[in-house]
Parts: sequence; structure tokens; C-alpha cells
Amino acid sequence: MVEELADKRLLVVTGKGGVGKSTVAAALAVQSAREGLRTLVCEVNAKERISQLLNRPEVGAEVTALDENLWAVNVRPQEAMREYALMMLKFESIYSAVFENRVVRYFLRFIPSLQELVLLGKILFHLREKRPDGRWRFDRIIIDAPATGHAITFFSVPQVIVDTVPPGAMSQDATWMRDLLVDPKTTAVVLVSLPEELPVNETIELHAALAAKVKMKSALVVLNGFISPRFGPADLPEGLSDGLKEIARNHTSRATLSQTCLTRLETLGVPVVKVPRLFGDFGRQAIEQVAAQLGGAR
Repeated sequence: MVEELADKRLLVVTGKGGVGKSTVAAALAVQSAREGLRTLVCEVNAKERISQLLNRPEVGAEVTALDENLWAVNVRPQEAMREYALMMLKFESIYSAVFENRVVRYFLRFIPSLQELVLLGKILFHLREKRPDGRWRFDRIIIDAPATGHAITFFSVPQVIVDTVPPGAMSQDATWMRDLLVDPKTTAVVLVSLPEELPVNETIELHAALAAKVKMKSALVVLNGFISPRFGPADLPEGLSDGLKEIARNHTSRATLSQTCLTRLETLGVPVVKVPRLFGDFGRQAIEQVAAQLGGAR
């Protein structure tokens, strides 16, 4: 694992939609498990992607083993609410009497950000979960987090609850969640971008917003789909067809844009890992290639 992430127990992977953050989350999980760490990768109320990328059966709301040292879960509101309530109330009979009551469920809809809190609470509960011998159940948790704007809202929820809900069990839970998220010894944010203007702009804005609004600091930027220069105009042989010349011009243009985007992202003062653009079918083999890049290569 790259140095910036090596000692962190919670990795939060986020970025603009469509930049490959699920790919990066899956690759980080594979690399973490390969290094011998018991790793749980969490998707947040999203269409299942991680198991598909790893050529494994679909994962639901239950923690499911994918490989040696690797588990996955898709954290969804209904199941997370049940687990959160049972953690608070301890007894399923009380849960059924209270939370399955139609009137109570109606009023729960009006508690600010409750859905996001229970989703986050389930994930962070696994971070504190221990085995009978006292060791962590999971050495590392990787969150395939919501995209850009939703990510800010999602990770701001604990502080919102602390600021708005009277002291009690919910406020106490929100406090320890917030403290884990903002602790740089525990948590690292991984921003994912593409070598294109709009994704880079959003990455720069997200970096600033996470620091200002949530007090979470970015530890790493992954520039996905990077295209390296391979030749210049002088390297092209005589007699190329117009089609090949166009391909060469397009490659040179994309390589130049990749370098420009890299330079802009480096101004954030955060290490940037370049993941080259991959061609062909995108499955387990591609994830392995990305994992190798995130294993320490720059």
C-alpha cells in the first residue's frame, strides 16, 4: 500500500461520479487483503459494483467473504436502521414494538439526517468490532463513498447531529463517529479524478470542502486513466495514412491534457498516484493492475 495509506484503518474513496472510484476502492481492497490485512469494503446504498469488478457473486446487506482476508457489504438504509436500533435497544422485542410501529416510523422520517447517520454508524461500528480474542474483526475498512456533493453531506452528518440533537444516545454516537472521521491517524481520504477539466475542477473543490466543512484531510489523489506521452511529431515515420496521423494527434493531445491535469492536482500539496488508462474488458485482471499501481508504484 502506498505510504500515505499504509497505517490507516479507514480509507474513504470519493470523487465525481464516473471517475472510477469504485474501481479504485476495489483495487485498494484487493491490495490491502494481499498484504495480509483483514479488509472490509463497504458500498453505501448503491448499485452493487465491487463484487462485479472482482468477478464474485452479488453482495447484499450481509457482510460476505469475497477472497482470503477480503469481505464486502452494501450498506442500505432499512437494514442499517434495524442494526442501529438493536445496538441501542439491545432487545429485538423492544425494537419490534418501537421501530416497527407505523406511527413511530412516520415520525422517524423527520429526524434530520437519520438515514445517513445509521448508514455511517453501521460502517464505523464494523471499524470498532472485535473478535473473541480481542483483535479487530477488520484491520481496515474501505468505503466506496458517495460522489462529490453527496459525500460532503454524508460525512457532515455526525457534526450536524451533535449541533442539533439534545444530549443522549444519538448525540453520543454522532460524537464518536465524527471523532473517527476527522482523526488523521485513523482515517485517510482518497480522491479519485480523471485527466479532464471538469473532474479535476471538482476534485480541487472537493478537497477544499472536505477540509473546511468536515475537517477531513485528503491523503492521496488517484489520477485515473492517465495517458503518458509516447512520441513527438518528429518520431512519426513518413507515409503514415491520414487515419494513423489522426490517431497519433489524438494520443498526443490526450497525453498533454493528462500532464496538465496532473500539474493542477499537484498544487493541492497531496501526493498523486497515476493509474494508466486501461483498454479491453474491465474485470478482475484490470483491478489487479490498478492494485499493483496502488501498492507503491508512482
